[in-house]
Amino acid sequence: MTAPRRVRVLFDEATIARRNDELARDIAAAEPKDLLVVAVLKGSFMFAADLIRALHRVGLDPQVEFIHLSSYRARTSSSGQVTILRDVESDVKGRDVLLVDDILESGRTIVFAKDLLMARGARRVLTAVLLEKPGKRSVSIDADFVGFTCPDVFVVGYGMDIAHAYRQLPFVGVVDHLDSEPDLFGGT
Repeated sequence: MTAPRRVRVLFDEATIARRNDELARDIAAAEPKDLLVVAVLKGSFMFAADLIRALHRVGLDPQVEFIHLSSYRARTSSSGQVTILRDVESDVKGRDVLLVDDILESGRTIVFAKDLLMARGARRVLTAVLLEKPGKRSVSIDADFVGFTCPDVFVVGYGMDIAHAYRQLPFVGVVDHLDSEPDLFGGT
């Protein structure tokens, strides 16, 4: 077991909670019909859970589904190849879908998921991301709803991890000295 690393808080718990309430109001203003929330696992699970509760508080009654996609595996940057590890079980045909992801960086994962759901007949696919790194896009996409613009640092917490650690943190943070410890990923 490696020694614990210090995590600097980037977005604290209260700030995230307030922003989730604002996002829920913005999503409700888009007047979604027959709403299905599809959370992209694993990183978005905390954001999705809190956002879904906030959607309930503003009067929406979405159904909830999950899709597990990966383009990172045990790396800190996207491989460029998106793989479906677990697919949505619900029929999306004719429905408004809110695709919820933790971070919009290269854009490949969310474009893949959005295209997949549209090809299956979704009426509209809206996207909500907790964080976006605008300078990191590999494909052309903008999220419909963005929690925060994030600096170009590797973030953990609030569902996001590094080598399966730090997901439990109630805030988004930056692990100090990440670049000097490549052994976290089994590499050199």
